[in-house]
Amino acid sequence: MGTVAEGIKIVSENRKARHDYHIHETYEAGLVLTGTEVKSLRAGRANLKDSYARVDNGELMLHNMHISPYDQGNRFNHEPLRMRKLLMHRVEINKLIGKTKEKGYTLVPLKLYFTRGKAKLELGLASGKHTYDKRQDIAERDAKREMDREFRERQK
Repeated sequence: MGTVAEGIKIVSENRKARHDYHIHETYEAGLVLTGTEVKSLRAGRANLKDSYARVDNGELMLHNMHISPYDQGNRFNHEPLRMRKLLMHRVEINKLIGKTKEKGYTLVPLKLYFTRGKAKLELGLASGKHTYDKRQDIAERDAKREMDREFRERQK
C-alpha cells in the first residue's frame, strides 16, 4: 500500500480531505497505540475517512479512525474505532486550541505513516470548502491538464 521514500512508509492517506477542505497548516503528531494496532498498521489496514481530531480536556484526541483488527490477534485485540490520543508538544496543542475556537476551523487527518519505526499522523488545520470552490478546483485542474497536453503536442 505505502511507498518507502526517505524512510517514510505511508500507511493511509485521506485524499478526500484535500478535496473537501482548504488546508491552511499541517502538523505532525505521534499516536498512542496498542501492539495489535501497530501490527495492523504495518500491514496497511487503516482508514482515515470520516476521521477528525479534537482537543478534549487539554489533550488532542483522534476520533473515528478505523484500524482493522489484527488477523493473528487473540482476545487482546483492539477495538477498531476507539478514540486514540495524539502526541504533540504542549505549545502546539495550545496553539491549536486557539485556532480551532475560531469560526470554521477543524483538525483533519491527512496522512498516516511510519518514520523511523514510529507511527505518525499528519494533521491539517482546515476550513470547509463550498461547492463552488470544489467546482473551481476541478476546472483549474482540467485547464492545467489541457495546457500540459497542448505543450506535449507542440514538443513533438
